[in-house]
Amino acid sequence: MNLPEIVLSYSKFFYACFLKPHSGDNTGNQQDALESFYKAQAAVYDSTRGRLLHGREDMLGLVAAQLIQEDLTPKPVWIDIGGGTGWNIEQMAAYVPVNEFFRAVYLVDLSPSLCDIAKARFARLGWNNVKVVCQDARYFNLAEHEAEAENLLLDEKAVVPRRRTSFYSPGSNNIKPGVDLITMSYALSMIPEFYPVIDSLSSLLSVNGIIGVCDFYVQSRVDYRSRNYTGGVTDRHCNFWSRTFWRTWFDVDRVNLEGARRDYLEYRFGTKLAVNARNSILGVRIPYYIWIGCSKDKPEMENTLAEMDAAATESPFLAALDLQTQNQNQLRRVESFEARSKAYESAIVNLAGKLPLPCFWYQNHHWRIFYDEKLQKHRQFKDEYIYAFTWEDSRIDARTLKINSNDVILAITSAGDNILSYALERPKRIHAVDLNPSQNHLLELKLAAFTALPYSDVWSLFGTGKHPNFRKLLVEKLSPHLSSHAFQHWLLNGDAVFGRKGIGLYYSGGSRHALTLTARLFKLLGLQDEVRRMCNAQTLAEQRDIWKRSLRRVILSRLLSWTVVSSEKWLWKALGVPKQQRDVIEADYVHQADAGKPVSPYSRNYGHAIWEYVVNTLEPVVNETLLRDDNHYYLLCLQGEYTQRCHPDYLKPTSHTKLHAENAFDGLRIHTDEIMEVIERISPGTLTIAVVMDSMDWFDPESEEARKQIRAINRSLAAKGRVLLRSAGLKPWYLAIFEEEGFTGKCVGERIAGRCIDRVNMYASCWLLTKFREVDGEKAMSPLVELSIGDSALN
Repeated sequence: MNLPEIVLSYSKFFYACFLKPHSGDNTGNQQDALESFYKAQAAVYDSTRGRLLHGREDMLGLVAAQLIQEDLTPKPVWIDIGGGTGWNIEQMAAYVPVNEFFRAVYLVDLSPSLCDIAKARFARLGWNNVKVVCQDARYFNLAEHEAEAENLLLDEKAVVPRRRTSFYSPGSNNIKPGVDLITMSYALSMIPEFYPVIDSLSSLLSVNGIIGVCDFYVQSRVDYRSRNYTGGVTDRHCNFWSRTFWRTWFDVDRVNLEGARRDYLEYRFGTKLAVNARNSILGVRIPYYIWIGCSKDKPEMENTLAEMDAAATESPFLAALDLQTQNQNQLRRVESFEARSKAYESAIVNLAGKLPLPCFWYQNHHWRIFYDEKLQKHRQFKDEYIYAFTWEDSRIDARTLKINSNDVILAITSAGDNILSYALERPKRIHAVDLNPSQNHLLELKLAAFTALPYSDVWSLFGTGKHPNFRKLLVEKLSPHLSSHAFQHWLLNGDAVFGRKGIGLYYSGGSRHALTLTARLFKLLGLQDEVRRMCNAQTLAEQRDIWKRSLRRVILSRLLSWTVVSSEKWLWKALGVPKQQRDVIEADYVHQADAGKPVSPYSRNYGHAIWEYVVNTLEPVVNETLLRDDNHYYLLCLQGEYTQRCHPDYLKPTSHTKLHAENAFDGLRIHTDEIMEVIERISPGTLTIAVVMDSMDWFDPESEEARKQIRAINRSLAAKGRVLLRSAGLKPWYLAIFEEEGFTGKCVGERIAGRCIDRVNMYASCWLLTKFREVDGEKAMSPLVELSIGDSALN
């Protein structure tokens, strides 16, 4: 459009919206009022709404991705309620070929002027499967139109491969007709009697159908804070002034922003995805939302509840036949276990109140277990993960644990790298646990990427840590494989991390502080070329020479250690090291002094214990491991990305083949909670491996919490079950408690001055603890009983 056309268009828009009365003929007739409002601006409607009506493209992309994921056969039917000029339907062509993908499309709108524009649009496009219906949405009856629509397209060949059967089947007499997709963009807020319209949509939608809504809203947290089915409350609250202003402003144009419209929508359907956003225009921020839903009541829901609960708790329901062969004492112990998963408990409460289930139940994958995002224990992380990459050597884990297909593993999520390494071994089940929701959001993103994307895209995201089309990938490819909470997180934060102008994955999260500080120091001191040489050194001799010549004096500076690294705030924020773990390091330092070993004369109060620990970590790494070829952990720290030569095992092309396979992650459950909470809800004697990383260092030696967790781990483990842990101490204080509570310990790695314990070398020791008796037993089990119980638990 040229300037005169733009001026004319916005003049008509301004006149129709703010100057011209549009009350119709004062009879209260909604169609007459709408026509009074739209007739003067129908021709310029599309050209003037682009900046005002945000989120429509995203909504269309999200529902298209869901439809493709659903694999509907025959071709789906789509109803666009309040479709106006048909802009939505034409824009859908950016995601699927509308004229071929859909069997029939119905545009339903009450304004004759807008419907005329729509008819002209589809005549121009030549889309003969689209029908414009000028009608009140409350009275739209699909059956009246389907008899005619059945003859529109005889070719039922699908555009994309599909397997599942749609709820609607043309010509079927025993199944109620239903549509596969319903959309509404900026229409619900303009419908006076919205309750019957939403009820009508609920009856129209098929059991496997998708509904997408985008609209303005304002709401206070008081209205929704007790609900667990909203799909996430990030940025949903609008303050008093925002609520008052926008309600008053939009009321002039008969646009009603009361929260009941969105509330009733969420009540009548199940929530798959929800986004709360702000449209910044002319210096103001207008609240709007995107919501993707589905039928809240499905025939198979009861079985799904039972199966998902069993998987989350390792219930005997999973292996009823195995129970018959178990030792009777073990059998009685399992049968007395009645704990349920938090997901199941929340579902039962909602069903009793005839409410939709929490959004996690409506996801396409049941990886993520329900959690309450509003609890302070989750909010303390301020929607940020600490670790963007995992600091445990996966090679040592594989060598030590020897994971097989019978293993049931519980492990801390961290950045998820270790979880993917375990998944490559195809164990029976993996329970990933982390109290920080954002760490689990990162793991979900990795699972979605391996499920939906080719290797090149996966490498861009997690190899180089950036992708120029991240937002497009998120909406069109990854969204069907993410929980609503994870999708919200990445829609709001993803571009700042992965986008063209993003900082990159490995310069994000709490760990970014360490990498960023180091990079800035190198830049300030003019050592960037030396860093590149270090990362490309082809021999250990060359690498050691560069280290000694230039980099060592910066990284191992005592001044840097005393002023920054030894700070409690720095250790926690940048490296995730709490005070208790720092005390473990300092205790070892003092013990060496008491044993007469040579230590620095500098006072511990100035952080020399930390400096000594850092020296013992980094010096052996440089001397014994070649960063360029075989130490992706420190290569990443120096250059902020992996290389095709040196990267984690899960980023190998062959690993992508395994993890991209159908059902590759069916055995994975992601728990957002404390380890103790998860363990106490898992059936006794069902875990075979527990990987707790260095989390035991975090306990206070004066508290009984460590003993309680160790006893709980014992109860959850099968006979001969193993615990793998790492510690900042050479012989951590809690080992004695493990021995008292039925474990035998074996040190599988001890850091000796000048030698590496593994490629990370971050921990002073690594331990494998094996269960040899029950937590409440008085003596060890006999070998025969031990073998019998252990074998049956592994089946």
